[in-house]
Amino acid sequence: MSDDPETSRTAVRTYVPAYQKERWQKHAEELDMSQSEFVRTMVQAGRKGFELDPEDTGSGHETPGVDGLETRVLSTLESTDFMSWDQLVEALAGDLEDRLDDALGELQGSNRIRYSGRHGGYTLVSDGD
Repeated sequence: MSDDPETSRTAVRTYVPAYQKERWQKHAEELDMSQSEFVRTMVQAGRKGFELDPEDTGSGHETPGVDGLETRVLSTLESTDFMSWDQLVEALAGDLEDRLDDALGELQGSNRIRYSGRHGGYTLVSDGD
C-alpha cells in the first residue's frame, strides 16, 4: 500500500440495524455498485449538505443540511419514473420515523429519556428519577 494520504486506503466499520443494511444492499445493487462504494458515495453526498465555507457563516447563504435533503430526494426518485408529493413525503418521512424510533430506543436504553403512558409522551430522565 502507498503511504500517500490521497491514495492510501483503510477500513472503516460501523454497525447499523439489519433492515438498514438490507436497504443499502438493495439500493447498491440497483445502482450497480458494491456496498462499500455505495456507502462511500452516500457518506460523501451527505457531507456536502453539512460543509460550510467559513466566510459564508452567518451571511444568509444556504441553510446547512438542505443539500442533504436534495440528495435524499434524488436518491428516492432514482427507483421510479414518477412519485407524487404524498409518495415523496411518505418515503422521506418513513426514513425519519425509522431513525427517530432507533434514537428513542437508544435513549430509553441508556436511561436518558422515558415514556409515560399516563402523560402520553416522552420526558427527560432527571438525576432524581
